[in-house]
Amino acid sequence: MTEGRPARLIFGIALPLMLGNICQQLYTVVDASVVGIGIGMSALAALGASDWFNWLFISMAQGMAQGFTIPMAQAFGAGDYPELRKCVASAVVLAAIASAIMTVLALSLIRPVLELLQTPQDIRPMSVSYLTALFIGLPVVMAYNLLAGILRALGDGRSPLYAMIVAAAVNIALDVLFVMGFGWGVASAAAATVIAQVCSCIFCLFRLRQIDFLRLRREDFRLAAARCGRLIRMGLPVSLQNAIIAVGGMIVQRVVNPLGVTFIAGYTATNKLYGVLEVAAISYGYAMSTYSGQNLGARKIDRIGRGVRAGLVTGVLTAIVIAGLMFLFGEQIVGLFIDTAEANAAEATRIACEFLYVMSAFLPVLYILHVVRSTLQGMGNAIMPMVSGLAEFVMRTGAALILPGLIGYWGVFYAEVLAWAGADVILVATYCVTYSRLRRQSAQS
Repeated sequence: MTEGRPARLIFGIALPLMLGNICQQLYTVVDASVVGIGIGMSALAALGASDWFNWLFISMAQGMAQGFTIPMAQAFGAGDYPELRKCVASAVVLAAIASAIMTVLALSLIRPVLELLQTPQDIRPMSVSYLTALFIGLPVVMAYNLLAGILRALGDGRSPLYAMIVAAAVNIALDVLFVMGFGWGVASAAAATVIAQVCSCIFCLFRLRQIDFLRLRREDFRLAAARCGRLIRMGLPVSLQNAIIAVGGMIVQRVVNPLGVTFIAGYTATNKLYGVLEVAAISYGYAMSTYSGQNLGARKIDRIGRGVRAGLVTGVLTAIVIAGLMFLFGEQIVGLFIDTAEANAAEATRIACEFLYVMSAFLPVLYILHVVRSTLQGMGNAIMPMVSGLAEFVMRTGAALILPGLIGYWGVFYAEVLAWAGADVILVATYCVTYSRLRRQSAQS
């Protein structure tokens, strides 16, 4: 990532990530579609009512793993393989500890949080069983994200892609078998996801064991306080940033849940598509984190600026294309989640489409967020991205609590867009200041 045209390099690493994330989102969409069509609108609402609480812990695991891999990318960019191995070994130990703590905490909070969110009583048992199965698999989520993140830090975006293809195939097959074949209910859809993630972990581990300079030795696992502190300083803010965003989403869900099962089902249908809308943005973000981290390690500051410009142009153009597709085919896509034979299906579909169109219209704002936030993280700034998460929290919750009283349920839809915009203001300003400072330091050295 330190030589050649930035746009080609960024897109080259983002494309496999994109395809892999599409596979990951595919089985998320299939989960919701199989549950919505195979079990019913109430089951789809049960998934939606627990979405943000589920994402709270999954995103914390993802954020921790993503942060851990930033020092790895910097060590790889500097050609310091002994330090790279020590970072990997330390991250493995820290990730194991963190995932164990999160699993116990998540399982203990399921019922109190669903009560706090005012989840309708008729769908609450399904939400409990679904979350329980998912949270048991939290260590697997942490393991996959760490293993895939290590590969990406080394510039290998293809292996995580292949892992996701395998996982998607397994998950879809098991979803259909467990839910529609055996009739085991919503928990079996979650179990299918966990089993699929185990398969992706095994694939990534096999690929890592083939990299000679990454063969870990016993001495690599001797934890050093300074190194562990650095990993935690990079991983914890990213994890907390995601947690702040998720708590804001849970407050929005608290506003949504009293609106009834039909509204929850429509809202959930589009929320499941949120991942599809965001998939390329996340991929560009991971690419920018690796790109900026490697170039910072190589002290090529000007290349970071050129890469950010290329990333922003590519991201915004991608967002426009995706938004166009959603406006053209959104209603047909939403129909994959809702059984038209059910009562109130037309109303749920209308709600889903309205939410989808609002998010699609402002999608470039989300893509700018991911490109700039991940660039800052790759440059070693984990604090301001976390502050941007706090801005998202304030904007999302403030809008969700205030706007519905002014413009009805549309206020819930615009809360998401305002959250993106609030984060963008902080991230863009911080990037401009950070990049200018690094250029001055580079010119003086």
